[in-house]
Amino acid sequence: MAEYSLTLEKREVTGKKLKALRASGMIPSVVYGEGEPINTSSEYVASEKVLNEAGYHSPIDLDIAGKKQLAIVKDVQLDPVTRKIVNVEFQAVSADAAVEATTPIVIVNFEASEASKIYHFAMTQALEEIDVKAKPADLPKELTVDASGLKDVDDKLVLSDIVLPYGVELADKEMSGDQVVASLYDPAAEAAAREAEAEKPEVDAADVPSENGEKPAEGEASDGGEKKAE
Repeated sequence: MAEYSLTLEKREVTGKKLKALRASGMIPSVVYGEGEPINTSSEYVASEKVLNEAGYHSPIDLDIAGKKQLAIVKDVQLDPVTRKIVNVEFQAVSADAAVEATTPIVIVNFEASEASKIYHFAMTQALEEIDVKAKPADLPKELTVDASGLKDVDDKLVLSDIVLPYGVELADKEMSGDQVVASLYDPAAEAAAREAEAEKPEVDAADVPSENGEKPAEGEASDGGEKKAE
């Protein structure tokens, strides 16, 4: 049994009539499986809660008009202005068959590293999520990578530093283990470099020597061109 569950109703409403459905507090959705897609809908508040918690990586027990179906979220469409959910796509899955899901990468224990405590370096995360493959019950909510061993500013966390849980593998087996997940930088050094750049004096074109080593006379072009007409 999945950790999350959601009750769906079958719907006949499609097209422009979906606006009224949404106004009534329902979210239209579609469940894809081996057969024909099933048009469904669900109550907004309950659906939003489940979708936020399950994300794209946790299986959901769907109750479709009394029929049970295990599924994962395939896509969530948001209104570009209000950011409210306007449509959801579910993918039916089998408890015994491996599926692919997008899983967030969470970096832990950076505060305990020498890089943070002693040198006060900061971290930037280059890879925040990755596709994994596992049976629905084995899909992890997140993948963690330990940053406590980082010391030097050139140290990095790479894909091979992630310890995959039992039964979980990367969906793309050809991904390089050297792919950077996170890297370090020195905020103090970068701030000093920016300050030094800002303090550089501006060079006036009139102070730039010509090819013969002499500064151009007043009113004379510095590139040796003709004096502009007055």
